[in-house]
Amino acid sequence: MTYTLIIQNVLVNLVPITIRDVAKRLNLSITTVSRALDGYDDVAKATRQRVIRTAREMGYAPSHTARQLRRSRADAIGYILPTSDPRFTDPFFSEFIAGLGDETTLHNLDLMISTAPPDKPAERQMYERWVHSRRVDGIVLSRMRTRDWRVRHLIKNKFPVVALGHTLLSIDLPYVEVDARAGFVLMVKHLVERGHKRIAYIGAPENLTLQVDRLAGFRDGVEATGLTFDESLIVRGDLTRAGGYQAAQRLLSLREPPTAIMGANDLTAIGAMRAAHERGLVVGRDVAIAGYDGIEDGEHTHPPLTTLKRSVYDLARRLVDMLLTIIEGEPLTERQVMLPPELIVRGSTGG
Repeated sequence: MTYTLIIQNVLVNLVPITIRDVAKRLNLSITTVSRALDGYDDVAKATRQRVIRTAREMGYAPSHTARQLRRSRADAIGYILPTSDPRFTDPFFSEFIAGLGDETTLHNLDLMISTAPPDKPAERQMYERWVHSRRVDGIVLSRMRTRDWRVRHLIKNKFPVVALGHTLLSIDLPYVEVDARAGFVLMVKHLVERGHKRIAYIGAPENLTLQVDRLAGFRDGVEATGLTFDESLIVRGDLTRAGGYQAAQRLLSLREPPTAIMGANDLTAIGAMRAAHERGLVVGRDVAIAGYDGIEDGEHTHPPLTTLKRSVYDLARRLVDMLLTIIEGEPLTERQVMLPPELIVRGSTGG
């Protein structure tokens, strides 16, 4: 199932504000204001930002149709949410979309959102339609796959693209990423310091780059702390609460169950907490559970969830800025950005 949503920057006034009003307020020529709003690089960046800010404050709404015709642009960026579930049940996506939407609005652009099941014909058709119709000027990717066909397709068609995370392809893809591998090493060390020696990991689908990185970080952490890597403590999940619950049930049913469980993301860990509660275990005392992402839901579990936090909202805004730089034909100061995660210790690991 697929559908499309367009988040538009709409400003409403009882008395329409014209470009002439904006120019008068700033004591600039109409031409300068027009070119600033259209994003031309012959207008100084500071002036362009001042014009955009003032136009928004005054409630000026440009004619998108006229603007698109002048610039041969859609004045929109696109994001195809890779999920089979149309209800946006993962808080990660909600926060990510909020960041994309706020940053595109700041630049007086639209955000077009669709959803499509990953690696299915419907998803491929969606990308092909957007690229060939030029309905958007660029695309943001997430939930990167190890051999991601989306990257090949977009770069082959010279279509502006940025991503949250990398792939294993030998392609120069602009991306922003949190160093999950280093983060998982940090988490394993934290659990070992709490006295845990049997630490389990509930992972993600193997075709996702995040699974490769997080499992590698888990393995690095185990080896760095002198523990023995035990394959029986590695269970596949699907990044959902239900998947985490089912995987934790299997782990806690082992003859020698783990004393600590790490989830590939917070939803997985929250599902594992439910499995522990149902067995009468006290999370944080009888078993430690930790996640990754730092979603708001983790602050309100019982007990609150220890996690590796990253600001998904800020990452999304940074990706929009990178994409707009590419669309404008300007060079990126950094094409691949790696940021450290923050370990947030809460009650679920005895903190």
